[in-house]
Amino acid sequence: MALPFNPLRVLIVADDQLVRAGLVAMLAQQSQVEVVGQATGDDDIDSLLEVYLPHVLVWDLGWNTVGPLASLSQLTDADPPVLALLADDSMTAQTHATWARGLLLRNTSIDDLVAALAAVARGLSVTDPSLGLPTTTSPVSPFGPLPQLTPRETEALRLLAEGLPNKAIAGRLGISDHTVKFHVNSLMGKLGAQSRTEAVTKTTRLGLLLL
Repeated sequence: MALPFNPLRVLIVADDQLVRAGLVAMLAQQSQVEVVGQATGDDDIDSLLEVYLPHVLVWDLGWNTVGPLASLSQLTDADPPVLALLADDSMTAQTHATWARGLLLRNTSIDDLVAALAAVARGLSVTDPSLGLPTTTSPVSPFGPLPQLTPRETEALRLLAEGLPNKAIAGRLGISDHTVKFHVNSLMGKLGAQSRTEAVTKTTRLGLLLL
């Protein structure tokens, strides 16, 4: 697939310096790709987006995904799309629930990486089939394994059921809006829900939430 921009401006985000260097080395061989900057997940991503003006972010989640997923959840559809690189398939659903529009394994080939970059830059979604992303169009079966929600996710879910927005939930729980968004995205990913209403409906049907 041809790249929609020439060059395609890419910002690399990874906490591991060696991973960042490896991604830069791989993409430097592609004449139509320009790595405009590097960052860690702790950097001010909004400021970096203004400075580098990337078309796509390549975000390596590493093995400790809590911080990167929390940062990813702060992005919106007004920001450039993200191609996320996962160490394994354990956090596929949670990553899919964020603004990541591409999900690949971290050891993907350069050809697959560039093809995925082209897809997400065009507004498409792409997921490595080996990640086993669950279909979100099928309801969660009450006879299958129940999703395991954390205590904080359950608290957020109960407040969602009351119809509260993120800001009000943050006030009730004494946490930030961004943290609320992370918990909501995580529980929606675990449930395979496309909306907050669907998440409440599914958990009520499964007996995880009593209204």
